[in-house]
Amino acid sequence: MTTPAHTPPPAPPTNRLLLLLGGVLFVCVAGLFLILNVILRLSAGPSDPATQPVVAAQAVAAPAQAVPTFWQAPDIELVADASQKKQIEYGRDLIARTAAYLGPKGSVRHITNGMNCQNCHLDAGTRVFGNNYGAVASTYPKFRARSGGIEDIHKRVNDCIERSLNGQPLDTASAEMQAIRAYILFLGSNVPKGEKTPGSGLKALPYLDRAADPQAGEALYQAKCQSCHQQDGGGLPAPDGITYTYPPLWGKNSYNDGAGLYRLGNFARYIKYNMPLGATHDNPLLSDEEAWDIAAYVNSRPRPHKATPKDWPDISKKPIDHPFGPYADGFSEKQHKFGPFKPLAATP
Repeated sequence: MTTPAHTPPPAPPTNRLLLLLGGVLFVCVAGLFLILNVILRLSAGPSDPATQPVVAAQAVAAPAQAVPTFWQAPDIELVADASQKKQIEYGRDLIARTAAYLGPKGSVRHITNGMNCQNCHLDAGTRVFGNNYGAVASTYPKFRARSGGIEDIHKRVNDCIERSLNGQPLDTASAEMQAIRAYILFLGSNVPKGEKTPGSGLKALPYLDRAADPQAGEALYQAKCQSCHQQDGGGLPAPDGITYTYPPLWGKNSYNDGAGLYRLGNFARYIKYNMPLGATHDNPLLSDEEAWDIAAYVNSRPRPHKATPKDWPDISKKPIDHPFGPYADGFSEKQHKFGPFKPLAATP
């Protein structure tokens, strides 16, 4: 027997009324939200969709922070000519171990104080902001205000020997001078003529608002420099008895008062970005104040004197930290030596 399908009873009139009212309420609420959305958009002002691509384009076009690219010395091993390579290597060794050839116990001549050229021109003249030779070949011959004339590489080398090594000049035709010149030209072989390589020379150092303080520098020297350069500033001789492991910073075997590092600004910049051992130009171990004060102490200590009456024939071209008068301004010799330098720098 077939069971008939069940048919639900019709909904009561009250339930149908509630469903109808719920639908009307939903439509009203949705409409209200639509009206509020329109009002909010109008109150925000007209939008310009064209601005969005511009913002995106600007974000894409904004360059990343530039990373400086510094000069690097070319590789001597790539020199194909055997005789040229040998001469360049000799030049490099003369820079790195000058005293072994030209010092008081040198194998070639006895014309220098026992320091090495690389004591001032670090890593045989190749370190970034270590007084390197990268820009020498590209900029020499050039006019130098210190001599008031055009100087070539021979003059540049002999100036260092006579001042920083407190020595006697090399014969420009000698094998040693020619080897040093060949090495310097090789180092600059990857630099276009007339250009100065990034990272050459010494990195800039801000002037202090005060004079550099030799007394403060003495305490800093004892804490940060003495272990290598010794309490008396005389340096640490190497075991061979010919060269120095750490060079003298003052005394009879150090650079004389005509050297470039005797200018306080030069020496402060030099030690700020290269000293103590382990410091680099991007990871210095001294504060600006410490560098200036140590430099003031070291350069206030006794050292050989070199008469330089022909230096800076145009006194208006003297650097503001040149420690010897006369000067074209009204500032004292003491201020030119120790600062404060800001008033000097501001003088036309």
